[in-house]
Amino acid sequence: MRFNKETFVAGFALFSMFFGAGNLMLPPLLGFKAGDAWFLVTLGFVVSAVVIPLLGIFAHARLQGTMQDFAKKVSPTFSLIYCILVYAISIALPSPRTASVTHEMAIQPFFETSSWVTSSIYFALVLLFVLNRSRILGLLGKFLSPIIFIVILSIICIGIFSTQADINPSDFSMPVISGLLEGYQTFDAIGAVVVGGVIIISLKIKGEENAQRNKSLMIKSGVVAGIGLLLIYAGMIYTGALFNKQFDADIARTELLSGISLKTLGNIGKTLLSILVALACFTTAVGIITGTADFMKGIFGNSQKMYVFTAIIGSVLGVLMGQFDVHYIIDVAVPALMFIYPITIILIFLNVLPEIITAPLVFKAVVVVTIIFSLPDFLASIGMKEQVQPVLDALPFGNYSLAWLLPALVTLVIANIFFHLKKE
Repeated sequence: MRFNKETFVAGFALFSMFFGAGNLMLPPLLGFKAGDAWFLVTLGFVVSAVVIPLLGIFAHARLQGTMQDFAKKVSPTFSLIYCILVYAISIALPSPRTASVTHEMAIQPFFETSSWVTSSIYFALVLLFVLNRSRILGLLGKFLSPIIFIVILSIICIGIFSTQADINPSDFSMPVISGLLEGYQTFDAIGAVVVGGVIIISLKIKGEENAQRNKSLMIKSGVVAGIGLLLIYAGMIYTGALFNKQFDADIARTELLSGISLKTLGNIGKTLLSILVALACFTTAVGIITGTADFMKGIFGNSQKMYVFTAIIGSVLGVLMGQFDVHYIIDVAVPALMFIYPITIILIFLNVLPEIITAPLVFKAVVVVTIIFSLPDFLASIGMKEQVQPVLDALPFGNYSLAWLLPALVTLVIANIFFHLKKE
């Protein structure tokens, strides 16, 4: 597998679209709480925040279409509903969250301005980038992403080599599962199905119509982005663990990140972190709103007016939702994630598996079972835990928000046996 300049530009662009608010804040606190179990927590986090998103990019490379192609084997109606849900969640939660984080960590420490001012200017710039989407890959891959990567690596390296590894015991009874579920909050699996389509359409706009070449470029750029995410996540989790005796146990995510940057980079760390936060959040918001606008444009007969209209609506919604506290947005996101994430993960896996074991019948059966068995987790997340607890107790992994996993895998095997027997 040969990597050239174009591969690294696309890979860094992909990395920047993934690496946003949650990706920056979640790993340090996860490591802080994980303590001496930081490695096990990292394994779980990497599965949901690196491996699955990377498989999502591979699936896009294989399909060479839009996000609607992910669920087309179930039914066109289901595919449309799924896409609408994903894009609605994306522009209502992770996109506004980027503005909220930017205000709290990059603006508020220096300027006494309101969140309205921050989010208004922020999403005006996002809109400008989205409306000039033909330049997105180059701008993100050549300029913004390398800056993000270098600053984060500086914090990690200085933290690792300047701090003694005297780490507290873990707060987690099941560190791998805790890391896995925290990885949900990055939205990276959803991000994969959203921004993967952005990359494909951006390549076509640039005149790259060779499907095989685009497939190769996406796979290679996905590997570059995946390696970058792996290094950053593992490093930030370990750094958080190293500092878990130097801060109060109940410290907030944003306070911990600020504290670590101050201890590693000194006073300049505060400024560098502000730049880092703003860039990381900004690139993610651009990717989300561009993907949503692309989707609506495709639904309405490739209408450029609909693309512009959706981009404006997404930006306005970002301004409005961006007024909420970042921790509130994270809490609100949990029920949505408990419902949509299992479906997204299963669709990603089904789309990377060989065609011989993913016939439409198999697709339908596995997705339906996944939806049914993910409902108890969803209901528990909206305050009905007591009512569904007997069901969760009876299901394998039910108490770890993974009640859907084993039923989905069993259905995949049984549906294939039934399908191949039927063919014979």
